[in-house]
Amino acid sequence: MTITEKILARAAGRDRVTPGENIWVNVDVLMTHDVCGPGTIGIFKEQFGKDAKVWDASKIVIIPDHYIFTADPHARRNIEILRAFVKEQGIKYYYDPDFLQSEGMPSPYIDPSKTHYKGVCHIALPEEGHTRPGEVLFGTDSHTCTAGAFGEFATGIGNTDAGFVMGTGKLWVKVPPTMRFVFEGELPEYIMAKDLILAVIGEIGVDGATYRAMEFAGPAIYQLGKIAAGYDHPANMEERMTLCNMVIEAGGKNGVIAPDEVTLDYVRQRTAKGHVPQEFRVVHNDPDARFCYEKVFNVTNMEPRVAKPHSPDNKATVREVQGTPIDRAYLGSCTGGKITDFIAAAKVLRGKQVRVPTFIVPATTDIQRGLDEFKLNGQTLRQVFEQAGCIIGPPSCGACLGGPLDTLGRLNEPLTCISSTNRNFPGRMGHKEARVYLASPLTVAASAVEGVIADPREHLAEG
Repeated sequence: MTITEKILARAAGRDRVTPGENIWVNVDVLMTHDVCGPGTIGIFKEQFGKDAKVWDASKIVIIPDHYIFTADPHARRNIEILRAFVKEQGIKYYYDPDFLQSEGMPSPYIDPSKTHYKGVCHIALPEEGHTRPGEVLFGTDSHTCTAGAFGEFATGIGNTDAGFVMGTGKLWVKVPPTMRFVFEGELPEYIMAKDLILAVIGEIGVDGATYRAMEFAGPAIYQLGKIAAGYDHPANMEERMTLCNMVIEAGGKNGVIAPDEVTLDYVRQRTAKGHVPQEFRVVHNDPDARFCYEKVFNVTNMEPRVAKPHSPDNKATVREVQGTPIDRAYLGSCTGGKITDFIAAAKVLRGKQVRVPTFIVPATTDIQRGLDEFKLNGQTLRQVFEQAGCIIGPPSCGACLGGPLDTLGRLNEPLTCISSTNRNFPGRMGHKEARVYLASPLTVAASAVEGVIADPREHLAEG
């Protein structure tokens, strides 16, 4: 069996499962947030009763993250619904934006270490120890697949399924076949995980992995994070998360990477920090595991990639679109708002000035603190960005999915933006006529400096 099949077999209490089978699985973790949480809670109460109790209050994780820094009253109402439900049910893991106490635009906290708020759920989950090898994680967000980087089965579900899980701890799942993508060769410093996943999606299309597991393997996977070499930071794990994060952009059911010691070191440190269960079962492919598709990429001579408007599979190399004018640059989200992403961007931006409005939005409060802790040639990342003329915002999903009109960095006009986020469909970042190019943080930063889409290799060479 494959990794995905073995995890689902364990969760179903069976020795073996095969692709295409429909099985009941026991859920290890259910995650929801401020956008889908209220709807999930409503379905749970409607179907199980207004006084019903969740199946296990210690296995539900609620992380508000989407519409936090806004004056929108509907966004505030959602937070109040979550707070009431958490109190009623005794939910153990709730990361409250405790600075939201009145109407209007909230004033961000001064010290990110003194708030319960975490930020983007897909990065906060691993930071707080909720992603563990061999487990089944469901979340009411399509990018829940990010957690496959830790060797678990993680996928997004809708509010109805999540409401059912809340009441029963189980879900009816079809076992997906597995596609395997192998990355060989010597990874250049200028190639990041975002380039790899854009290459994959460009190869198979946005529907090329529909209801399939996407497994990533090969020596280049374990070389990811070179751009942050020398830093005491799990850059390789963050890059693996970027790979798995975007499998949904190819229609994938889940992404997965076999766990190794790098994975286990990360998980052990975070589970101890988060006061969460520390037992887990590592799963690997059987020698005779079968894959429905295999593709080998040699990364040695790979070029930086972009996805042109308006689809993640509208592929091009940076060289092919170099010189395209842009109005804005955006660095943030679960895909491109991690410390490794910001170290990469800082290496390009140090000592330079951006020519277009450039937004820096860390994914979580831990990463926000990291902007003041990690240094490049004696300057903190925050100092590099501020001196380059960037606009730094508080942690959240931000403009990745548009959000209310007052969301920092939102495209409220038909602008052209280059972004380290994950989707570029019409209207995704705001205005329906805006044009969004997806790229790695290196390419986004280089483009911000030049005011046109630019090749990061030229800027790294200058450094």
